[in-house]
Amino acid sequence: MAERSFVKEVQQLRIGAGEEFRGEGILAITKALLEAGVGYVGGYQGAPISHLMDVLADAQDILAELGVRYEANASEAAAAAMLAASVHYPIRGAVAFKSTVGTNVASDALANLASGGVTGGALVIVGEDYGEGSSIMQERSHAFAMKSQIWLLDPRPNLPSMVQAVHDGFELSEASNTPVMLEVRIRACHVHGRFTAKDNVPPPLSVRDALKNPQRKTDRIVLPPAAFKHEQEKVTERWPAAVKFIRERGLNEFFGPKSAKTGIVLQGGMYNTVIRALQRLGLANVHGDTAIPLYVLNVTYPLIDQEFLDFCRDKDAVLVVEEGQPAYIEQAFGAMLYKSGVVTKLIGKDVLPPAGEYTGAAMLDGISSFLKDFDPSMLQAKDRAPNKPTPDSYGEDLTKTVPVRPPGFCTGCPERPIFAAMKLVEQEMGPHQIAADIGCHLFSIMPPFEIGGTTMGFGLGPASNAAFDGGGERRPISILGDGGFWHNGLTSSIGNAVYNKSDGVVMIVDNYYSAATGGQDILSSRAENKSKSTQHSIESAVRGVGVKWVRQIDRTYDVTKVRDTLKDALTTDAEGPKVIIASSECMLNRQRRERPVRAKTMRDGGRVEVPKFGVDEDVCTGDHACMRLSGCPSLTMKKLDDPLRDDPVAAIDESCVGCGNCGEVADAAVLCPSFYRADTVHNPGRFESWAARQSARLIGWLQARRESKRLSFGDAA
Repeated sequence: MAERSFVKEVQQLRIGAGEEFRGEGILAITKALLEAGVGYVGGYQGAPISHLMDVLADAQDILAELGVRYEANASEAAAAAMLAASVHYPIRGAVAFKSTVGTNVASDALANLASGGVTGGALVIVGEDYGEGSSIMQERSHAFAMKSQIWLLDPRPNLPSMVQAVHDGFELSEASNTPVMLEVRIRACHVHGRFTAKDNVPPPLSVRDALKNPQRKTDRIVLPPAAFKHEQEKVTERWPAAVKFIRERGLNEFFGPKSAKTGIVLQGGMYNTVIRALQRLGLANVHGDTAIPLYVLNVTYPLIDQEFLDFCRDKDAVLVVEEGQPAYIEQAFGAMLYKSGVVTKLIGKDVLPPAGEYTGAAMLDGISSFLKDFDPSMLQAKDRAPNKPTPDSYGEDLTKTVPVRPPGFCTGCPERPIFAAMKLVEQEMGPHQIAADIGCHLFSIMPPFEIGGTTMGFGLGPASNAAFDGGGERRPISILGDGGFWHNGLTSSIGNAVYNKSDGVVMIVDNYYSAATGGQDILSSRAENKSKSTQHSIESAVRGVGVKWVRQIDRTYDVTKVRDTLKDALTTDAEGPKVIIASSECMLNRQRRERPVRAKTMRDGGRVEVPKFGVDEDVCTGDHACMRLSGCPSLTMKKLDDPLRDDPVAAIDESCVGCGNCGEVADAAVLCPSFYRADTVHNPGRFESWAARQSARLIGWLQARRESKRLSFGDAA
């Protein structure tokens, strides 16, 4: 069950030439793929382009009608390897995944693909997960494009430009026999807009047709002596062909006056932020007309020397807007100016941040500083425009006053009790070396659990603990999610541990989905999937690669059982890796599945029972140990009116989903018995209603009698 359904939206993919397409960036990219005659598409889910894979999954019927093969790949490496179909056949193929982590995983396949080159257009759509909204290490795709000589497109973040980039990407790939990366940032993926559509085009040669006449070219395989020839081809044939295509087609764009004292060179993805900064300075209007010349790099690799030098010749200084580091583009342009003898001053990270996302404020400050030094008359003209703020008008830096809000588990998350149990084991047996992994369970490193010290890659949790698996006083513990398990963990972590006779403990967190990337189905999902094979047991898989000691826990909310199983794994005399599979459905996906059914049942008059948990204020001691072992967002504090009790007590708010974790933790840790469960019944039967009324009368009578005997301080006065 994916986080978001596009079943209705994908129907727009059927519209034809001349009709207006309205929607989100990822839908527009999908439409462009169909218009370009793509023959096959694949990829791996993962923010910020997870929804692109969800769109493709929901559009499978439309793809099939056109003869397009769709594959939800097991990993980014599997997706990139799929592009091999474009090596020998004139078939256009596209794959999508998150960069840079996805590009790193796919690097072997992409390097081989770039070495041998392609016949059909090969497009790698990478979600550039960079900036303050990212959850990964801060790197850029640019380095990989340079390393393997894969051309890199970075279109302006509007629908017409992104759609055109898809068409240009395929044609550039075919013109230069080189795979092309299409880089889309987080905001570009989800920007809304419109463009004039074209007809969808079935692939001239489908993968099904290609099977009838298999082809092979041994000089495209990366083996000596062909491999040495490939490097020469890149420089002498493919690069010149790419430069020629980019110049003749005008893929890069120029805006503003033909000549001026200063100019700005920018990545295409930075266009909206630059224009907004210029608008704030009174140097551009809402239509994008600018008083400063702009050279927009919709292709950031390869760079076109002649275009850049022509742009610089009549200018005193040029500002390079390049988000992230190292400054690849700025350094390349500096070398061009030096070799050509052009004396234009090159400014870049002198005035812009050396690293980090170029927010609107950062861009405004940088451009203002640049113009102040090299063209102050521009800023003087700005003063004539009313209500234009200066860079100093943004007020206090909120990062210095607003508390940091780290990520955490969702309310009712079934992974929370696992780490509560681990915390209890730690209290009893002492601290252990614990390696984390990519996924929701990585939140365990944050308070209140503070469990896990390293994370090295998706599915590599146990592998990252390999150095400690030689048998010490305390066994190391590794965390691995079900998504990471099927992505890379089965071989690189579990198989590796079996082969090396590891003595460590592996906790596989199975929440039925690839939850961290949006709730997509995986091999071990319990749900029926009409186009994919699910319900494959993780336990069978680990036993299949040789693990002997395996324990399956089917309800992670049983904190006592999780705790006792983990203690058993840490103390058993069994040889080899010890694997615990802790399974419970992701609460977000469970709520998405159950709430609509529950709401419909209530609308239809059916009986529905919804559990809720609460805290008895008279029993709660106020020491808040329950919070330190749970950390659930619905578990908070409340100040009492009782003048004899100064400390706030625990309280459960309305976001509670009734998972019962708080009570289970309190029981396992032998805390106060203040938690209670109350079942709310909607549309009760007649007898239930009568019994509830009688119970309310009895409770009311008892409360009134008790209140009448209570000492009142007001009466004493």
